[in-house]
Amino acid sequence: MPPNSWTSWPLRESLSREGVSGARLWLGRSVRIAVVAGLVWTTLVGPAFTGWRLVALCTGVAVTVLAFRGFFRATLAHHLWPSIGLFAVLVAAALGFAYVGARTPATVLWCACAVIAMERLPLSVAVPCSATALSGYAALNHDNWWATAATAVGLGLAGCVVRLDAEARGNTQRMLAQERAARKAESESAALTERGRIAREIHDVLAHSLSAQLVHLEAARLLIQRSTDLEADRAQLLERVTACRGMAREGLDGTREALSALRGEMIPVEDFLRRLTATEGARLDVAGAARAVPAEAGLAVRRVAQEALTNVRKHAPGARVSVRLEYAADGIGLEVRDSGGRGTPGELAESGSGYGLLGMRERAELLGGTLESGPDEEGFVVRLRVPA
Repeated sequence: MPPNSWTSWPLRESLSREGVSGARLWLGRSVRIAVVAGLVWTTLVGPAFTGWRLVALCTGVAVTVLAFRGFFRATLAHHLWPSIGLFAVLVAAALGFAYVGARTPATVLWCACAVIAMERLPLSVAVPCSATALSGYAALNHDNWWATAATAVGLGLAGCVVRLDAEARGNTQRMLAQERAARKAESESAALTERGRIAREIHDVLAHSLSAQLVHLEAARLLIQRSTDLEADRAQLLERVTACRGMAREGLDGTREALSALRGEMIPVEDFLRRLTATEGARLDVAGAARAVPAEAGLAVRRVAQEALTNVRKHAPGARVSVRLEYAADGIGLEVRDSGGRGTPGELAESGSGYGLLGMRERAELLGGTLESGPDEEGFVVRLRVPA
């Protein structure tokens, strides 16, 4: 037995009525009331209790009930000295009952004190308190020492059993409380994670959409700035403005798509890439057997493809672009490769935030994947691989 088990209090969950069913509570109260009423009745009907003896007996009963109530509250609050003081009051009340000739109430009170001391006090205090109560019982019932000794030992063992039962109930209640707290923390963590996912998806969608709009707006600004005949360049300006409008609509659609994806309502990655590459004039190759992929992995592939194609428009206008989607045994891979642009990158390269690929790399790392980007033999290549 650990050394501190002799000085430590029983768990508060053991001393309280938490976890005890209503039927058991009412049954215990009914038994206690019946025992007290029976003891008082059997004592009062005797001819010996009249006058001051009757007054003393009633006063002792009231003091005993109040002392029991105070003892239960003090032990529940783990107040040692008040508990010992109230226990001493109970033992003294039993002595008073014995003195006025109420042997049965004195015997029952000493036995009850022996059991509740073992149940509710630290063992270093409970053992001597219980021994004191049992000594009073033995001194009052000394006619048959063998029966008295057996009864005292049985009461001591009963107190130990009651203590073990209360500790088991207290440990169960504490474990249940810890489990509820863990579930609550897990639920709150899941909610925060979900909010982070939604915020990240909305951010990525809007960042991509606004970046694409800035590309066209910057091109329109340069065209207006350098043009000598706006009427002649009207068609190009209208094309840029129309493209910006389309990008804004695409951003709204992308936001709805991200929210749908988080709800599990999302078109397959391959179908999305076919639409995207058809719009951007890129070539799509698919390797491996197509299969459903988790929402997070599918969104990562979508965002990286969109960001890579936007970067091609910004930094390598007019380049040939090939997109390769690969279904592997341990995940899914995406490669976006361009052949190098025929336009002037400097005109549009400064539009946008410049953090697109960095954000995509962070997204891949959160999923346990990798994202590599850099110059290739002809142009630029972006490679993504995430578990799926």
